[in-house]
Parts: sequence; C-alpha cells; structure tokens
Amino acid sequence: MINAYAAKEAGQPLEPFEYDPGALQPDEVEIDVLHCGLCHSDVSIIDNDWGITQYPVVPGHEVVGRVAKTGDAVRNLEVGQLVGLGWHAGFCGECGYCHSGDHNLCDAPQETIVGHHGGFADKVRARAHSVVPLPDGMDLAAIGPLFCGGITVFNPFVQFGIEPTDHVGVIGIGGLGHLALQFANAWGCQVTAFTSGSAKEKEAKELGAHHVINSRDPKAIEAAAGSFDLILSTVNVKLDWNLYLNTLKPRGRLHFVGATLEPLDLQVFALIFKQRSVSGSPVGSPATIATMLEFCKRHGIKPVIEQFKFSKVNDAIEKLKQGNVRYRIVLSHD
Repeated sequence: MINAYAAKEAGQPLEPFEYDPGALQPDEVEIDVLHCGLCHSDVSIIDNDWGITQYPVVPGHEVVGRVAKTGDAVRNLEVGQLVGLGWHAGFCGECGYCHSGDHNLCDAPQETIVGHHGGFADKVRARAHSVVPLPDGMDLAAIGPLFCGGITVFNPFVQFGIEPTDHVGVIGIGGLGHLALQFANAWGCQVTAFTSGSAKEKEAKELGAHHVINSRDPKAIEAAAGSFDLILSTVNVKLDWNLYLNTLKPRGRLHFVGATLEPLDLQVFALIFKQRSVSGSPVGSPATIATMLEFCKRHGIKPVIEQFKFSKVNDAIEKLKQGNVRYRIVLSHD
C-alpha cells in the first residue's frame, strides 16, 4: 500500500489517502519519495482549473527519491539509485516524437498527476524511461523544483540555440523567473529582469540579472526597443505584449513558459517587418532534464526554496496561493 495526500474534490484540502498500486509492471520502477516540490500546476490540478483532474488526485510532480523496486524489464535504473521524476510518469514510446528523443512532445504521454497518483506520498511509481538519475553531490532537498520549474525555463535555451552573446530578458521573478535568471547568466548571456517590484531589484541582480526594468513603467520598456534576442515570459497575467515585442531585435523571440489564459493581442506588422517570433514550450525530455542537472551542478545553480513537512501540505498550499513564497516550496517527510 502507498500512503499519500489526496484531494477528493475540487478546491478541497488534501487529506491522508491510502491506495494499492497493484503489481509493479515490467517497465516500471517504484520510488521511495524523499522530497517533492509544490508547483502552481499542482494547485491548478487540485482545483481542476484546467478541467482535466481525476479525483481523488494525489499531486506532486517534482519528486526526488530513491529507487525501491524495479520491474523485470528495467535495465537503466538500479535499486538504491537516487532519481528524480517530473511532469511525465511515462511516454507511449511509439510515436515519432518519442523515437526522435522529444519525449516531452509525445502524442500519448502519462502525466504524473493526471490519471496517475503523484509524489505527495511515501512512494510513487513511473515508467523507467521517464525517471532521471541524479548527478552525485547535488542538494537533494532543493533539486525537486528543477524537474518542472527548472526544465521549463532551461528547455528554450536548448531548443532555440541561444548563444552566449545573446541578450535575454526574463519577465517575472518568481518560481520560474528566478531560475531563468540563473540559467541565462551561466549560459553567458547579458540578462535583464522585468519585475513589477523595486524590492526585487537587488535579488534579481544577485540571481544573475545585469539590468532590471520596471515592468509597470511603459516608458522604461519602450527605452529598451530593439534590445533582446529572447524574452522569456514566466507570468500568468495579461501584459501589453506589443510593448515587449518592440524590445526584440530582428529575428528576436517572445517565448511563453508562463500560462497566461487570456488571448494574446499582438500587432502582426511588428512580427513581419523584423521577422520576430512568438512561441511557447512545455517541460523538456528526460535527456534534456539530465543535461540541465549537469549544467546546474557545474554552475552551482539551484532553486531558492522554503521547506515544509508533508503533514503541513495544506499550509504550504495556502502560502503558495497567497503569493508569499521565495521562490519554490519543497515538501519533505517528517
């Protein structure tokens, strides 16, 4: 039996929940959970904001743990090995994207917390090809958020061939943005943070920003016209996107990793005349996650976290909803 914390209905507090996962499948591993990050996506699933939640739901998709059991067909992982598990607990393994290594674009993936019980538990199961071994010497308590928040902002640097000479802007210095600043700086880029609070200016520079622009000052944004090769938007609110489009260089890219739910109001001529792009991306493949972990180890990058015990998970969720977290929450067992 697996002991977990689950929501029985939309918007309800999590409560202790026990379930039988059944027989371990040949291609699965069972992981003893040591730590698990709490992400805004967990809250969205708990509250059924996206209309895809299946109750009871056990959240948790930023898992750090130790392999406890392996299926008969598993060859890439061993019992006792330290591993991480992110948004995906499995892939079809048959589509063209899986065959090309782009597992995160799989036609029929198994999300870790949609139709599957996640990591707010003492154990979690996943198909072995979605589980990533951890490099030696990393801070186990802090590494969990890299498996969702971290890979979400790291993946664009890989996908779009960002150069060390590029100028990168990051909108929003929160759970995603504070990692994006660290990645962009370590990548060698010139880094600018767009933030609505002057109180975060010092923090943004400590995290890797060379410049800070007040996102509530249209004139300050206008003054940066033609400056950026890439702007990463990590926020989930509507902004004046045309202001940001005009800060891009020719062939520059405005890229969304924050899920703003309102339609984008964009001036197409601003795209056409300067050959600019607007795009978005999800988390990365297991191979890209492994690359990110090595990059983090080499450059000393890790999330800034606040820790809670699993028994205080509802307190942690409430703090996240209030927007008072600096910058990611990690749950650990008592």
